[in-house]
Amino acid sequence: MYFVLEPFVDGAQMTLMMPIMVALIYFDRKLLYIMGLFSIVFYAGVYFGLERPFLHKPLLEFLMVECVFLVFVLMAIAVIIRAREARINLERLTKAGQDLMVERAISDKLLKIDALTGLYNHKTFHEYLDSLLEQCESNNLQLQLALFDIDNFKQVNDTYGHRVGDLVLKVIADKVGGMIELNDFAARYGGEEFAVIFTDKSFSESYDAVEKLRKNIAQIEHLQAGNKPITVSIGICDYQLGDGKELLFRKTDKALYTAKKQGKNRVVNCAESHKEEIVSFA
Repeated sequence: MYFVLEPFVDGAQMTLMMPIMVALIYFDRKLLYIMGLFSIVFYAGVYFGLERPFLHKPLLEFLMVECVFLVFVLMAIAVIIRAREARINLERLTKAGQDLMVERAISDKLLKIDALTGLYNHKTFHEYLDSLLEQCESNNLQLQLALFDIDNFKQVNDTYGHRVGDLVLKVIADKVGGMIELNDFAARYGGEEFAVIFTDKSFSESYDAVEKLRKNIAQIEHLQAGNKPITVSIGICDYQLGDGKELLFRKTDKALYTAKKQGKNRVVNCAESHKEEIVSFA
């Protein structure tokens, strides 16, 4: 509008570059062509309809202004192309960064997870337990440790082979992992031994949870193992402040040993194990 109202002012034609700049702001190539063509055609109409007949502006000035518009459009196209290239490169870098994060997450998971059972491995279990025991000592967090051992597992391997033994391990691990709660932590502790850490529960609640697990595991049908029930013996212990990890494991392991000794396929807590030990000693 400034150019139309004041066409005699030198340089007023440059206001027609503003529509082109709008297209450049949005990095829209199609809009740039439209706005560039509009500016060139509009100025041609103003020049031949107003500037040349009334202001007697030379043709050379018209050509120079049109060339400026044309060059500006070409430069704007170059800017848009470079911006798109930069965006593509940024997207590639972002995707590469995301892929790297995924790879790291997978690698980290592989380092923490037991390949056969999908539960946490022995090393991760101890790291997690160390951290939780610190919380127990500083914040009086409730914690119970349960050790599961598959009964007569060597006989399963000897009778049906290690492939079937691996399938049994996986099925039992799936059952354990599927029945514990989000705040609990399950790991494959050894060959046929599993460990579960219960947190934010009373001892009776944890005991009921492992008893339910024991019963559910005993009801699993193992087609590859002749449909015979495969049971687990479980020792469970409530953490007492000041005991430390070694004593907690010793107590839980004794409870597991007592469960095996009493006939297997049962849950024994460390208090019962201690009583039996006193009776045996007497």
